[in-house]
Amino acid sequence: MTESVEAQDGSYAAARLRLLTEETQSGPPRRAALAGLTDQWLASLATEAAAATGTTGYALMAVGGYGRGELSPRSDLDLVLLHDSQKSVGALADRIWYPVWDLGVALDHSVRTPAEARKAAAEDLKVQLGLLDARHIAGDPALTSTLRSAVLTEWRNQAPKRLPALHEMCLERAERQGELSYLLEPDLKEARGGLRDATALRAVAASWLADAPREGLEEARTRLLDARDALHLVTGRATDRLSLQEQDQVADSLGLLDADTLLREVYEAGRRIAYASDVTWREVGRVLRSREARPRRRGLLGRSRNLPEATPERVPLADGVVELEGEAVLALPAKPERDPVLVLRAAAAAAQAGLPLSIHAVRRLAATARPLPVPWPAEAREQLLTLLGAGESTVLVWEALEAEGLITRLIPDWERVRCRPQRNAVHRFTVDRHLVETAVQAAGLTRRVGRPDLLLTAALLHDMGKGWPGDHSEAGETIARDVAVRIGFNSADVDTLALLVRHHLLLIETATRRDLDDPETVRMVAETVRDTSTLELLAALTEADALATGPAAWSTWRASLLADLVERVAGALDTGALPDSGDSQPTAEEERLAIEAARTGGPVLALHAHTEPEGEGEAREQALGVELLLAAPDRPGLIAEAAGVLAMHRLTVRAADLRAFDPIGEGHVALLSWRVSAEYGALPEVARLRTDLARAFEGTLDIESRLAEREAAYPRRRGITPPPPRVSVAPGSTSQTATVLEVRAHDAPGLLHRIGLALTAAAVTIRSARISTLGANAVDAFYVVGKDGSPLPQARATEVARQVEEALR
Repeated sequence: MTESVEAQDGSYAAARLRLLTEETQSGPPRRAALAGLTDQWLASLATEAAAATGTTGYALMAVGGYGRGELSPRSDLDLVLLHDSQKSVGALADRIWYPVWDLGVALDHSVRTPAEARKAAAEDLKVQLGLLDARHIAGDPALTSTLRSAVLTEWRNQAPKRLPALHEMCLERAERQGELSYLLEPDLKEARGGLRDATALRAVAASWLADAPREGLEEARTRLLDARDALHLVTGRATDRLSLQEQDQVADSLGLLDADTLLREVYEAGRRIAYASDVTWREVGRVLRSREARPRRRGLLGRSRNLPEATPERVPLADGVVELEGEAVLALPAKPERDPVLVLRAAAAAAQAGLPLSIHAVRRLAATARPLPVPWPAEAREQLLTLLGAGESTVLVWEALEAEGLITRLIPDWERVRCRPQRNAVHRFTVDRHLVETAVQAAGLTRRVGRPDLLLTAALLHDMGKGWPGDHSEAGETIARDVAVRIGFNSADVDTLALLVRHHLLLIETATRRDLDDPETVRMVAETVRDTSTLELLAALTEADALATGPAAWSTWRASLLADLVERVAGALDTGALPDSGDSQPTAEEERLAIEAARTGGPVLALHAHTEPEGEGEAREQALGVELLLAAPDRPGLIAEAAGVLAMHRLTVRAADLRAFDPIGEGHVALLSWRVSAEYGALPEVARLRTDLARAFEGTLDIESRLAEREAAYPRRRGITPPPPRVSVAPGSTSQTATVLEVRAHDAPGLLHRIGLALTAAAVTIRSARISTLGANAVDAFYVVGKDGSPLPQARATEVARQVEEALR
């Protein structure tokens, strides 16, 4: 090595050390300065080496991270030495590589002709990705420019083949490395949402096939690069894993308060990149599918031309929401600025259909949607519960809302738990994702409880106190009360939710730490939970919480202990069975309708649309405000026929009561009081509804065929897989005059119609019924009697319950 080269090396090493130790320069300016300093040094090495070996026709290129100028303190130097078949290139390479190695700088290098470089790129996706960021350092710039242009052209031409391979590579890496946003020791580069994914998004953009949502993306990438720089300086190693023992030092180096603050910033960056990746890969898939499906025809002289593309089909999902090309989007007439519930309605519709919520829809909602009034209207609460009850589909939609700040707008307390780490190896997720995951697990347990709405809400709120100092259960109780009032629960439900959150650890801690044979243990739990309804909610919440925490938190042993405790406590409490529907007196209007139905022998109905004021004199029909009263002579199959007609007219039954009485002493009249909502916002004409009801009662309307036609007109190609229905005989002496059957199922068009058909097929008579829909869950009670008008014997009741459950499956 010549003296001048040694001097250059020493000068570079000293300048590099000064740059890395200067406290006044960090972040992007330091990375750019380090890359520039390294460029100058390598250019000098290459120029002197070329002169010494007599080499011409070469180019030294930076590729990969170095090519992008993202040179962290311990980053490798990714270099390619291009040449046009020069024999002296070996000597030239040695004179460049050895000084780098002598300084202890990591080097990833290759020596290739342009043809060899293109061939390697065609055979190896990683090589091609590195060359996309090629940057000239020394030698003949034409060599670099020509190769870079050729690689970019080939990348764009091969995009339909290469991008799916790149996506598969990203998915496999995510499977191995996990989610950056939920790891206590995340890999800043390899984990999902890390720097590798950010680089993949650049490659997608270079293909010209699709582009990532850019808002906040560069800031997220910069944050991860800054954290990696600090990690390199703290450890003195080329590492990307943010280990626990180094987090405090890294946080201090970045001027952050503590390790938790560091992790929250890293998690936020990872979520932004992961969300951008999800959106981008969906767009790539849409474009590729569109290209494959595009028809082609022969034009003049045998040339092929693209035919005009057909208008994409819009499939209605809910009022103001449609499916378009595999995403839930806002319908063209939708007006978020006048419909504050649309945010939750769109989210619930997307989750129930198993669809992602379009980023354009989310951003439009974030920019224009009016805030919900406090307390929320009933429809808003029901749509939130429908979203939470969708199971796994909830997560993707929730993340889309959170990415645009809509969750904290709906529930301000969410900000304190967002991206909050849990320094407990048992937990798989951050606090906020754990809460969503608990709701996902709770959705699968809704058939076990009489109030699935309270279970899902408690699941979402149970750890909210972790955003505050002190005991998180005590703090959470206060937050739960505030949130429950905000979203419109009544005072009794608020008390129950507060109890569930305050004592969400009671059952598992008692079951695993106390003597269950001690009567005092059972008495203490019984006094806390108060009744069997709350006990079943707390048991389901306990299981959902454990399943969401991780494998170490739930086992067969823990499940058996919990079941044992719940059984003992239930035995110490009242049955908590459903109250008898009774024979409450009809209102004046109900009596008038019943008398008219008895005299005419036909259906008589009244439709009342109550409204809630919104803004400056504007009003919109809310789900709680549409009441349908129907009176008709009592007969077998009445409720099935009436419910079928409502489903035909796209009316969703939110709640209903069925009673039968004799208003004029000439035969029983069934009085049905329905609370309904129009599936797509428009209520049917009363005259058409009355006509179809009359035809159904006469037997001249084929309800089954009409419902089948409706389903065929709007096929749902995907959707959630809800837990199976559960039909059971209510425990205890719930009624002196009838047997009570409880039906818990996923709400769906025509559900009540199918239940009514099944009960009719089982040859029982419905004396009265209580119908309620809580979010996406139907929780119904039917008071039935046998042919002799008496309650069913236990064996017969069990058989009827089994028949109805089979029919619903």
